[in-house]
Amino acid sequence: MSDDKIDELLTTLGRLFKPHPWHGVAIGDEAPETVTAFIEVVPTDTVKYEIDKATGFLTVDRPQKYSNVCPTLYGLIPQTYCGELVAGLCAERTGRDGIVGDCDPLDICVLAERPFAHGDILLQAIPIGGLRMIDGDEADDKIIAVLKNDAFYSDMRDIYQCPHPLVQRLQHYFLTYKEAPDAPKPTTEITHIYDRGEAYDVIRRSQEDYLKHFGDLKQTLLAPLRDS
Repeated sequence: MSDDKIDELLTTLGRLFKPHPWHGVAIGDEAPETVTAFIEVVPTDTVKYEIDKATGFLTVDRPQKYSNVCPTLYGLIPQTYCGELVAGLCAERTGRDGIVGDCDPLDICVLAERPFAHGDILLQAIPIGGLRMIDGDEADDKIIAVLKNDAFYSDMRDIYQCPHPLVQRLQHYFLTYKEAPDAPKPTTEITHIYDRGEAYDVIRRSQEDYLKHFGDLKQTLLAPLRDS
């Protein structure tokens, strides 16, 4: 099949079917400096939503039992995966053995001045840093980014330009969002707040982890067509 016919087929498929937010949406040609983000949760949500990995639909993960709400837009970076390379960097930076990836797409928190009414949306985000979070023995990094062209935040280029109380709110949320008030021992910890350069490294590693575990899905799809 010719390339023109393949392009025509892909265009038709794009009109008929909604892409999977994790696998079917591109991270963007300017990654890691600018990335696509799929937003699952907004600050007004009292229910934690999460994509269903099999279907790509946004599903209810759990109602928030306690008073914490995420202080930023929260979601995932498409075509990323927290696997061996992400876990290796976490182990290197923390000096700990036995760290593994959480086998999920890379999480992202996006700062934006304007309120968003709901999630299930795509946007362009500029990473400025991250939180190195460990959940049990799993690396569960949170990339911190700003909404591209945001009137208030878009000039920020590093997490250390971010208001400290906001970074503290993010830390508090992720340290407590799973915990009952009488929990004997927290299951999550944040070992480091890291800068833009390290955020880029985490994103690149998560892209490599994704290719290792899933391959280039578009090329896999097109291979039989090119041979026909």
